[in-house]
Amino acid sequence: MAARPLARAARAAPLRPFLPQSAVLPRFYSAPSKPSDPLSNSQQSAPSESDTTHFGFRTVKTSEKADKVHDVFSSVAASYDIMNDVMSAGIHRLWKDHFVRSLDPGRKPGGSPQQILDVAGGTGDIAFRMLDNAANLHHDLETSVICADINGDMLREGEKRAHAQGYLPSDRISFKVQDAETLDAIPDNSMDLYTISFGIRNVTRIDKALESAYRVLKPGGVFACLEFSKVSPAPLDALYQMYSFSIIPMMGQLVAGDRDSYQYLVESIKKFPSQDEFAQMVRNAGFLTAGRGYEELTFGVSSIWKGIKPLKK
Repeated sequence: MAARPLARAARAAPLRPFLPQSAVLPRFYSAPSKPSDPLSNSQQSAPSESDTTHFGFRTVKTSEKADKVHDVFSSVAASYDIMNDVMSAGIHRLWKDHFVRSLDPGRKPGGSPQQILDVAGGTGDIAFRMLDNAANLHHDLETSVICADINGDMLREGEKRAHAQGYLPSDRISFKVQDAETLDAIPDNSMDLYTISFGIRNVTRIDKALESAYRVLKPGGVFACLEFSKVSPAPLDALYQMYSFSIIPMMGQLVAGDRDSYQYLVESIKKFPSQDEFAQMVRNAGFLTAGRGYEELTFGVSSIWKGIKPLKK
């Protein structure tokens, strides 16, 4: 199959006004944390084995959250890109381009094709970018991506797009129903790169998802997460919160006829740990990180976290 033109390959210039000058360092040197490392209150609540958890601002039974999240994404599957446009004022496309460029997936000189797992990637948005990067920048048509998602509706939307855009039929991409907490169809030490974009905040037990990410990655493999995060400085955060809670649900009703799903998504961002707290969770799962462990985009509206699985335990 011929590679698609990489229309997104050179968007660094328009991205710069939205990104800080600092970037996640290419070297990973912060050791994984010991179990005794202190956690903040929000970190302690994220991996709790309690009978209850949060679904947005609501308290629900832990056993019920996955089904409720499933219903949200079944509702928005067909309008997922529109949803992200609403949630980020369209900037999510630049964030995703930057995210993939920073990972530079594809076979390097003297190396082998990469095996990539994109979790919560049902619609293929990140996977398509990674395949484009491999094909157009590395002339690599053998690197492959598994799009894993707990929601079959999202996966069907991704398969539909993959056929429409020429990625299928091909063995370069596949779609699997998988729970991020278990990834039971993915073998240990089998993946070179694990990505999750705007998905981990919807997982019931985030610590379990991080443990599974660690398990499936090869030693030296990279974990990378793009997610909404905490905005600073405070005056800008106040404006962002006003936009999030006043405008986004209303636009969800107007654009998709679904105010409740958008209300949940806004609340889920608010409940997600801070940048430092989530970086600590990544380290607690066993990953090495660089510096703070994350890169903030657009004043922290979203962030990228990266970790590497040590070559030796």
